[in-house]
Amino acid sequence: MTAGEISWLAAAAICLAYACASTWATARIVRALPLLARDTSPAPARWGRISLVVPARDEVETLGPAVRSRLSEGYPDLEVVLVDDRSTDGTGALVDRLAAEDPRVHAVHVTSLPAGWLGKLHAMQQGLRLATGEWLLFSDADVHLAPGALRRAVAFAEAHGLDHLAILPQLRPVGCLVDAALASFSRAGLVMGRVWLVSDPRSRVGGSVGAFGLVRRTALQRTPGLEHLRLEIVDDLALGQMLKAAGARSAVLNGRGLVLLTYHRSLAEMARSAEKATTLFDHRLLPALSWILALTALELCPFLAVLLAPVPLTRALGGVAAMLLLASTAWMCRFAGQRMLPALLLPLGVLVNAALLVRAALLAKMRGGLLWRSTLYRPEELRPGKRVRAPWD
Repeated sequence: MTAGEISWLAAAAICLAYACASTWATARIVRALPLLARDTSPAPARWGRISLVVPARDEVETLGPAVRSRLSEGYPDLEVVLVDDRSTDGTGALVDRLAAEDPRVHAVHVTSLPAGWLGKLHAMQQGLRLATGEWLLFSDADVHLAPGALRRAVAFAEAHGLDHLAILPQLRPVGCLVDAALASFSRAGLVMGRVWLVSDPRSRVGGSVGAFGLVRRTALQRTPGLEHLRLEIVDDLALGQMLKAAGARSAVLNGRGLVLLTYHRSLAEMARSAEKATTLFDHRLLPALSWILALTALELCPFLAVLLAPVPLTRALGGVAAMLLLASTAWMCRFAGQRMLPALLLPLGVLVNAALLVRAALLAKMRGGLLWRSTLYRPEELRPGKRVRAPWD
């Protein structure tokens, strides 16, 4: 065999090992994360009050229907704290109207951002000050709940003695390109995040979900609090890790059919969201580009081997790896209630994600930091507040 043929064979073998590991991890996730809609936990003796804290900035198009879905969900003791975070699009007026319509809703208006805080975490902190529930539900502004979701969540948490319950939302379809990128991103993110270990008290792995993070108040009080996270970009992951480190019993469930979210409405919106990923690499260009290149190669090399490798054995190894990656992505889509077609467009989704992440890394370098919600945060400002442990830390 020539040196080129040996290189192709080695690359295909490495990718096959990666595909096997990814498929194994996908199976762990599917087995370890129960479907909330099928849970049969008994109702607790008393339904504890839930304080739903919703930070919102410029969410006038999505906030109203999402909040009304939660108000009509049917939970017997619910209060909703809506925090208008310096909005300029009419969100503030909408928050006031929602509060006037329903006495369970409380409106908070943030007019300025103090130094040393990120906007969302500051808004969450302001909402927390008004919350009176024994359960605190931190949830993004555009999340919809189906009837019975909160009852099922609290029943599960009480039956299993949990302090923290995160629920993965079902992502609503947008378009083939965005959905293909999300299918690839979801599988890779959940696998690398090792979410099946969140419920294991022996593991240090923790995490939460911005769409639905239910926290027992007493558990949050045992932590340093939201102020400890005030400069953490990946706030939901940091919240779950902080709770786990303080001894909270945590779990992650599949919210398919009960918790629904349109994660990104366009490729442009997805690109802006990807800019936050630079924080996982300490805002350093070379580590970010190296990681992006390595992951993209592992995901795409099997397909390239099938098409271009000169040796039949190499093409066979690449074919098996490609089939495993396609199958595990389709399995994850089915698990999450997403369409199957985007899973079959996996190579396209991988390329889109790679392009968005490279763009994010280059923009962070050119700007000298992370530009988020019209505010530039420089690395020297964010580093002291970094709390998240990345999977490779």
